Amino acid sequence: MPKGILGKKVGMTRVFIQDKEIPVTVIQIEPNYVVGFRTKDRDGYDAVILGMGKRKKKRTPKPLLAIFEKAGLEPLKYLKEFDTKEGEQLELGQEVKVEEVFEKGDLIDITGKSKGRGFTSAMKRWDFSGFPKSHGARYHRAVGSIGACADPGRVWKTKRMAGHHGNETITILGMEVVDIIPEKNVILVKGSVPGAPGSILELRDSVIKNRRKGKRKLEKVKELYASE
Repeated sequence: MPKGILGKKVGMTRVFIQDKEIPVTVIQIEPNYVVGFRTKDRDGYDAVILGMGKRKKKRTPKPLLAIFEKAGLEPLKYLKEFDTKEGEQLELGQEVKVEEVFEKGDLIDITGKSKGRGFTSAMKRWDFSGFPKSHGARYHRAVGSIGACADPGRVWKTKRMAGHHGNETITILGMEVVDIIPEKNVILVKGSVPGAPGSILELRDSVIKNRRKGKRKLEKVKELYASE
C-alpha cells in the first residue's frame, strides 16, 4: 500500500473521547486509484502515482489519456506521487481505501493550500504590533522604516512589507488520526488543516513519528484511542 492518500477537506466539528472534547477536521477520501508507478531502474526511485476526482475527457491531454487507458481508468483530475510500503504490491487501476493506508491513532503529515487573503497590510500579513494607539500618535498601522539612509540606499530583499497574503502550500506535521469511518470514506484528524472547505489535501505518513518526541507522542495517542 502507499504511504499516503489524497482527500478533500469537508469542514470542522468535534468529538468526545473519555469525556474530553476534541476539535477535528473531517476529510472526505474520494476513490483513489493507482495510475502508474515510478521505479528505480527507470526513474531512480520507487513510488506510486494515485489519482482522484473526475475529469472531462475532452479537457485531458492525449498523453495523459493514454496513461489512463493503460490503467483502465476514466480521466482523473488530481494526480500525486506517494512512497510505498515495503513488501506490498499494487496493480494498475486498483482502488486504494483510507482504512488500508492509515489506522486510528496514527500520526500523519497534511499538505494543502492555505486560504488566499489577497493584498493585506504588514500588520495582518506578518503580525506586526503597530505603533501606539493613544491620542496624539501620528501613525497607527504603518510599516515604519523600511531601510537605512544613504547606505545601502535601497530596500533589502525579503523585507517584510504589505503584499499578497495566503494561497501558499503549507504542511502540518504530526497530526493525530482520531477516527476512520470506512463506510463513509471519511477520516477525522485532530485540529485544523490548511485550506478552505472543498480544497484538496495530501495525507502522508508523518516524518516525525520515528523521532524521539514523535515516538512518545505516538505512544500516548495509541493508548488514548485504543481505550476508546
